[in-house]
Amino acid sequence: MLVDRVWPRGISKADAGVDCWAKEVAPSTKLRKWFDHDPDKFDKFKQMYKEELAQNEEQQEALGKLKEMATNERLVLLYGAKDKTYNHVNVLKEVLEGE
Repeated sequence: MLVDRVWPRGISKADAGVDCWAKEVAPSTKLRKWFDHDPDKFDKFKQMYKEELAQNEEQQEALGKLKEMATNERLVLLYGAKDKTYNHVNVLKEVLEGE
């Protein structure tokens, strides 16, 4: 499942082999642009993204579907960020695992 708001560059949708694109669960464009994958902003980004997930109805609905899928089957979260440590998927994983 792709969990990015924007489609990764250089990969066509036909060739990606992605079962689902849950862009609604990704950080808002405003938050994503503010963060800009800056490690110094990660702690604040993490807090703001979790707040966004808790308050935004569209994100809550998408998150609920992800949680349901994760309990019934193996869920692989795909993303386009180059940095494996400082990205929204690590925060999303924490939320899905109830941390």
